[in-house]
Amino acid sequence: MIERYSRKEIKKIWNDKNKYSIWLDIEIAAAEAMEKLKIIPKGVSKKVKSRAKIDVQRILKIEEKVKHDVIAFLTSISEKVGKDARYLHKGMTSSDVLDTCFNLQLKQSGEILLKDINQLLISIKRQALKHKHTLCIGRSHGIHAEPITFGLKMLTFYQEFLRNKKRLENSIKEISTCAISGAVGTFANVDPKVERYVAKKLKLNVEPISTQIIPRDRHAQYFSTLGIIASSIERFATEIRHLQRTEVLEVEEFFGKKQKGSSAMPHKKNPILSENLTGLARLIRSSTIPALENVSLWHERDISHSAVERNIGPDATIALDFALVRLSNLIKNLNIYPKKMQNNLNLTNGIFFSQRVLLELTNVGFTREEAYKIVQKNALNAWKENTSFYNKILSDKKINNKISVNKMKKLFNFSYHTKRINIIFSRCLKK
Repeated sequence: MIERYSRKEIKKIWNDKNKYSIWLDIEIAAAEAMEKLKIIPKGVSKKVKSRAKIDVQRILKIEEKVKHDVIAFLTSISEKVGKDARYLHKGMTSSDVLDTCFNLQLKQSGEILLKDINQLLISIKRQALKHKHTLCIGRSHGIHAEPITFGLKMLTFYQEFLRNKKRLENSIKEISTCAISGAVGTFANVDPKVERYVAKKLKLNVEPISTQIIPRDRHAQYFSTLGIIASSIERFATEIRHLQRTEVLEVEEFFGKKQKGSSAMPHKKNPILSENLTGLARLIRSSTIPALENVSLWHERDISHSAVERNIGPDATIALDFALVRLSNLIKNLNIYPKKMQNNLNLTNGIFFSQRVLLELTNVGFTREEAYKIVQKNALNAWKENTSFYNKILSDKKINNKISVNKMKKLFNFSYHTKRINIIFSRCLKK
């Protein structure tokens, strides 16, 4: 991932030095286990730990010749450690190191992403509670439907990201496995006790059965989860983009004093953060299909998945980390305009009370079809003529013969649409 969208903490997980350091930890842990099992001489792991140094450039230089990253790594370590290095990697295969490391990196990245989601949840919850009773129009198909509150709108996103948190927790658990099973996964040349020791040391779970690799359905779930979270980010960003349109302007991204909106038009304040999040979501989701296609590998292993994972591992996690933090800050500093929400509520002269009138007409004896026809005619005329829907209804003889003025006033009451907000909030915010 390019620097523009990379944050330091998660970026560090994916740099070469950290990767090779994890490889070394795996090799040392395996050596410790083999010493306990008296497979290799005692003291080897201690010597390796004290003498081995990660020299990224040296490893890469050796790899240019040998065309094999793990062999290049082991050769580099041998140069520092000496003869005792011959006991490293005993009975193991490259995938034991590569897959265990990759899973650990995904776990570490996932834990950062969980922290990001927790911060985002705090930002959303704060706005939801603050605007619990802030009336705004609900829209379906982009068209005014019936009143809701801005707090309810925020609460839908809060609940969605709670689900995303649970999905990510499950995916981290799914990916947190270790395989030290040797060529084609039979343990022919390595004791299963070594795998258990390494897994415990790295705080991973033992992979119940591997081929020569850890099964990629685990990774498919992980990257699919990242894709779902990205889609939730885009849904939120799209909502903000629509609500910031000049004709709507119910919310607006924070705009700094020295910020510029356009190189040509000084008046512009654009929803650039939300638009950026939409683009990042597309990028993150693009990792999902390759991850799913990686599940189908030849026999006990091939390396068609390798180039894919070298790219999507860092790119998807780093981009999602950046996107979650950006969204959290956006929501935290979002400019919200209740007066504009009220103005927009008044745009249609109350025609969003049409369902209330429809239902009341059915209560007083009209068939639903008759009631719908009467109400629709009055609502569309009020909208077309830019006149009060309430007055239209009052002047309709078919209606005023059945419904009194006092009853009609009660039908045009905003509190009717918000009377069960506390129930919804209690369901979503219960501990």
